[in-house]
Formats: sequence, structure tokens, C-alpha cells
Amino acid sequence: MSRRDKVAEAIRQEASMIIHDKLKDPRLGFVTITRAEVTPDLRYAKIFFSVLGNDDAYEKTQEALDSALGFVRKLIAQRLNLRFAPEIAFYDDRSTEYSVRIEEVLNEIKEFDEQNKPKRSRRSNKKV
Repeated sequence: MSRRDKVAEAIRQEASMIIHDKLKDPRLGFVTITRAEVTPDLRYAKIFFSVLGNDDAYEKTQEALDSALGFVRKLIAQRLNLRFAPEIAFYDDRSTEYSVRIEEVLNEIKEFDEQNKPKRSRRSNKKV
């Protein structure tokens, strides 16, 4: 694992703890920090989050995280003891919703195939 990957994982963990333990914004719902990406020079970090809820929940959470950006950045810098505090930005990650929807569609296809499968009689399996 490279230094960049280690820093990204540390930022993800710290951001998650800060959001859950330190932020008391009522706009925050059930937020999960899914991943963090860091530039090669470790100066910029994208932090991706997922929310349990609809588009409105994502918008409110985005607003709350954006308003707490400086606070979160300051605490991450203190906790990780990096030479430079990375500039951070929050982005929504809807890959979980997308994968759930794909699974639903696949299950629908499977059910449709099972219902419309031609039934074979025992006689058709015998060799003549």
C-alpha cells in the first residue's frame, strides 16, 4: 500500500469519526464516508459520502458538510500531523444505490425467466 493510499484511508477514517462525533448539524442524517481520494502531492482530498435517504437528504447533507468544511479540515490536519493540511471537498457517492438497483433488475429478470421457462415433460428426455 502506497503512502498516498495510507493517507487517503486515514483521511476517510478521521473524517468519518469527526462527522459522527463532533458535528451536531440537524441537516446531517445517517452519513457514511465511503472513500477518500488524495492527489499525489497530498494537497487535495476528495471525500465521498453516502446517505440513507432520498435526493433531499443528499442535498441537506451536502449543505451541512460544506458548512463544516473548515472545521473538518482543521481536525483532520491536527489528528494526522501532516506537513500540509489537505484542501478537502465532499462529494456524494451513489454507487450503493446504483448497485442495489442493478440487483433488483437482475432479480426481476431471474423471476421472469423462471415464470416463462418452458416445462419439460419426462418423455422428451428419453432417447428414441
